[in-house]
Amino acid sequence: MSQQTTDTVLMVRPARFAFNPETARDNLFQHDAPQRDGVHRAALAEFEAYVDALRARRINVLVVDDTLDPPTPDSIFPNNWWSSHADGSLVLYPMRAPNRREERHGPVLGALARHAQWPVTVDLSGYEREAVFLEGTGSVVFDRDTRRCYACRSPRTHQQVLDALTQWLGYETIVFDAVDARGAPIYHTNVMMWIGTALAGVCLDAITDVQARRDVLASLRAAGKHVIELSGAQLAAFAGNMLELRDGDGAPMLVMSRTAWASLDVMQRALIEAHATPVVVDIDTIEHVGGGSARCMLAEVFAPTAHA
Repeated sequence: MSQQTTDTVLMVRPARFAFNPETARDNLFQHDAPQRDGVHRAALAEFEAYVDALRARRINVLVVDDTLDPPTPDSIFPNNWWSSHADGSLVLYPMRAPNRREERHGPVLGALARHAQWPVTVDLSGYEREAVFLEGTGSVVFDRDTRRCYACRSPRTHQQVLDALTQWLGYETIVFDAVDARGAPIYHTNVMMWIGTALAGVCLDAITDVQARRDVLASLRAAGKHVIELSGAQLAAFAGNMLELRDGDGAPMLVMSRTAWASLDVMQRALIEAHATPVVVDIDTIEHVGGGSARCMLAEVFAPTAHA
């Protein structure tokens, strides 16, 4: 079985979901909303429906309740500050926004410890003192089968930390620069590309260097992926923010938002349906206010003892 996907994810039920001004300076997908209580209620309803949709497909979902103190408006996106790996490594990442660093002191690590044991914790958070960052599987898109990873440079993704991570994990890196339709740097790699077992999606037009585009495409094809090339409009609709999981029988499920699915053309949908079951969730409020989509809300659980 491919090592690329898991059947277990962790999700954080927000205590007070809200627009985060600390991250909005470089995440242009975020939009402030005046009705704070209404936004939280809507996001919470979307969260619960998302959990139900995954569990209905026999995907294991570990739900952790966030706390009101300290305030962590982006806690619903847990994939940015930790990742787990089948070699038994648990990695903690340096975060750019101070209020996102607070998430490390919340209930997630305790919940993980109750679920599984990772022999080694790789704590990269100390890089915050040097003002260099790497925000988990937001910054890094892993191809676990080929032990290769992809990253676009940004104020949240620095080569120095990426090198430390990949040296530990033994991964090859493919690094590039990418911008959106307005010419602003793509803040996280996982809003422009995703990798599954047989499929990959990427907005090649966002990559500024022509040779880098060729290198990314060649690498994905060499890994045996059917590549779905996404447009800038599809990137803006979060079509680059999907995640493949597997159900209890090992069948591939490609999780995405309603916005992302609606942006795809007939041929793209057909290719996805030939290789995976689309799981489409309605998270309009979370996308609009939080600036993250379906993949950002899922932290994959890979551990040797995940089901012990």
